[in-house]
Amino acid sequence: MLSLQTPERVSFRLPRSLSPLLFLVHVEDIFSVLPCADEMRLLSRVEGHLHYFWTCFWLPLRAHFSWSCCREFVDVSLCSCTWSHATLSSVNPLSGYTSVVDCLSKSKATAMAVMWENTYTVAAIVAALLFMMYKSLRSSHKLPPGPRPLPVVGNLTHITPVRFKCFMEWAQTYGSVLSVWMGPTLNVVVSSADAAKEMLKERDHALSSRPLTRAAARFSRNGQDLIWADYGPHYVKVRKVCTLELFTFKRLESLKPVREDEVGAMVAALFKDCADSRPLNLKKYVSAMAFNNITRIVFGKRFVDDKGNIDNQGVEFKEIVSQGMKLGASLKMSEHIPYLRWMFPLQEEEFAKHGARRDNLTKAIMQEHRLQSQKNGPGHHFVDALLSMQKQYDLSETTIIGLLWDMITAGMDTTAISVEWAIAELVRNPDVQVKAQQELDQVVGQDRVVTEADFSQLPYLQAVAKEALRLHPPTPLMLPHKATETVKIGGYDVPKGTVVHCNVYAISRDPTVWEEPLRFRPERFLEEDIDIKGHDYRLLPFGAGRRVCPGAQLGLNMVQLMLARLLHHFSWAPPPGVTPAAIDMTERPGVVTFMAAPLQVLATPRLRAALYKNGSSPS
Repeated sequence: MLSLQTPERVSFRLPRSLSPLLFLVHVEDIFSVLPCADEMRLLSRVEGHLHYFWTCFWLPLRAHFSWSCCREFVDVSLCSCTWSHATLSSVNPLSGYTSVVDCLSKSKATAMAVMWENTYTVAAIVAALLFMMYKSLRSSHKLPPGPRPLPVVGNLTHITPVRFKCFMEWAQTYGSVLSVWMGPTLNVVVSSADAAKEMLKERDHALSSRPLTRAAARFSRNGQDLIWADYGPHYVKVRKVCTLELFTFKRLESLKPVREDEVGAMVAALFKDCADSRPLNLKKYVSAMAFNNITRIVFGKRFVDDKGNIDNQGVEFKEIVSQGMKLGASLKMSEHIPYLRWMFPLQEEEFAKHGARRDNLTKAIMQEHRLQSQKNGPGHHFVDALLSMQKQYDLSETTIIGLLWDMITAGMDTTAISVEWAIAELVRNPDVQVKAQQELDQVVGQDRVVTEADFSQLPYLQAVAKEALRLHPPTPLMLPHKATETVKIGGYDVPKGTVVHCNVYAISRDPTVWEEPLRFRPERFLEEDIDIKGHDYRLLPFGAGRRVCPGAQLGLNMVQLMLARLLHHFSWAPPPGVTPAAIDMTERPGVVTFMAAPLQVLATPRLRAALYKNGSSPS
């Protein structure tokens, strides 16, 4: 057998370890086009991969899990294979592996027969391996209950597209702590306030790291940002930067004119377009507002002017965001089944180009701010803050870029999503809409616009925002956590390496902690003081514990300000011929919960025309 260390390069890209199992499905087609010399090289590589599987995969796993007790199962599973030893502890499945290259010199038919025999041998080994991994975990740990997994794919084929709803339904059958197998990886989903408290407070020390997909690793430069960083010195440092520097009350106050200006621009655009009494796509307006607001807060730039014109950097920025979304959405089932990844190679070139474009644009903006700071002193945007404290906190340029884009991705969709859902609920519940508008008229009147300074006198408006975030959390499963040691949740074992999810959506609709959980009733937050920023585990739109969103207050302010202006300036109704109850409240699959059908509404102005003009200039 040829050594794996020096395989000759051929035109076919073969995987390591388990590739022969699926590659050989098309081996007859390959034989029909390959010259004899290429056949020899190709088959030599196949043998090398099988040798690699045995030495680098099977032996270490067998030793790690002490699988000497599984002889009987293996003997049954591999009864059709030729074994040279009597017990599993000494068996080497490749000892009976006949060299395909040797046979090829006799005839292709003989080579094919031997190759298929060897393939079935390895397939049986893999089946045995997967079964023993599953049984070993089951026997050595008291795992949470869950749907029975299938070989290789686990529960991947059982999960419906809207995952958080699927997990909520499973929790009703298996309990509030359940196991879900995504390929060979154990995932644990918690779906109750008590279990969430265990996960995010009592066991937080062992559940604060992140599992990295290949795409997340590329986007974050292997966790050098905040969102995808494992819990450790780097995470503590950048978290400190966010808490003590970026999201302080003083900085948020200095950026208040930006927020109010962008909300004013959104209202002006709505006022202009609602004049012909046609239904409006609300998502268009709230998304544009969120985009302009976050780019100004982070980069100090408004890429799109009031007339909709976009500059060159804005075009590049939007293309980068769009390409990033496409790359993130292109993940295959192989992300959950590592030994199938050779079938779906990561788009390395596309990821590299995307990363280079993102970095080049960000570095250009950073350089502009450095020059501006030298002339006029540091500005008050996030990029200015990070550049000014780069030496103080020993921040690499990669980390600064990662942090800036964390703020962009976290802030661009979540506020727009929350406001769209809130208006949808207010259209479906016109009595709640009228009550919120009456409060605004009493506190603010109809001769000026509402500002953030009015919030303390608008308890019902705040309750409306909280109720919308309860029923429609923007990230219903949070981002996944990873167990760095074995812990217990709800009396069950969560082994080291397990991916752990908190089903915020299910918790916020749990009838054991919420009265009439499916009803949109803001009064519940006036009857009881319920914290929304991670201290009450019944309501977790911003997460909790060491991974709680550092920008929670900014996000809440944005949702409340947008809602206040939209309700104060307009009355909202469904399109003609559509009843409030007929509005489609279906969620779209994804990490964040967009409405499946963008909300179409009629907007009717409530105030005098002069109050719809946006007189502020960008700052």
